[in-house]
Amino acid sequence: MKAIIAVAGIGTRFLPVTKTLPKEMLPIVDKPVVHYLVEEAVASGIKDIIFITSIGKHALEDYFDRNFELEYRLREKGKNDLLGMIGDIQNMANFYYIRQKEPKGNAHAIMQAQNLIGDETCLAMFGDDIVVSKKPCAKQLIDVYNQHKCPVLALERVSEDKVSLYGIVDGVNADNQNKRLFELKKIVEKPSVKEAPSNLSIIGRYIITSDIFREIKKTKPGKNGEVGLTETFAGFIKNNLAYGYEFEGTRYDCGSKIGFLKANVAFGLKHPEIGKEFASYIKSMRKN
Repeated sequence: MKAIIAVAGIGTRFLPVTKTLPKEMLPIVDKPVVHYLVEEAVASGIKDIIFITSIGKHALEDYFDRNFELEYRLREKGKNDLLGMIGDIQNMANFYYIRQKEPKGNAHAIMQAQNLIGDETCLAMFGDDIVVSKKPCAKQLIDVYNQHKCPVLALERVSEDKVSLYGIVDGVNADNQNKRLFELKKIVEKPSVKEAPSNLSIIGRYIITSDIFREIKKTKPGKNGEVGLTETFAGFIKNNLAYGYEFEGTRYDCGSKIGFLKANVAFGLKHPEIGKEFASYIKSMRKN
């Protein structure tokens, strides 16, 4: 399978830094957010990764490309460990880049990759969510697809005060042996607490089939002129079968400032180089 990673957003919540730096390149300790997404995809068996970018995303493209000057200087100084690390990044997968010329929604962004995907089923990811889990979140969805051969989206339970921020699903348990698997019946985009059919929210992981590509073409733009995947799936499940899977793991919403900071704390505490010192610093902050 191939993966589409949509990174075309302009990152207004992180201005002014995102004026010149793509939000997906903001660092979680010493690796950018997008690096973690690629690691998850590769760990799930993905070899080809298609980035959907937009204007001003050159830093992202450069990150997964070679830097001959940097390699030369590291080699000259005998820093072979760092040289190997840089080489590993560019060899993680085969990378392809397509520019979304206009901001017409995340489904429109995904649609830009159809010519490279053809009739294959693929993984779609968005650049805000990092998921930490024993089995990669993407692999959990792939396993569901391999069993049921239907589109699948990742679900996470959220508190009542958060339901209005997400697409919320109504579903019925689809497997008595697996309480995490739901057959989707209805999807509501950013409902009020009263309108929400559940507290199961959609996060940025999807298994996209050729049927979903066809549904995107039929989905009308919303009032904002954009075509969203939530609306696409909402239309699709009226006449077709699709599943939601409540993934196992911890998600960090790196598209929000608080989620980004939480991710840095969590990864910083586990970092082999700075973890212990950082933990001591956190403890000292609590005392003060």
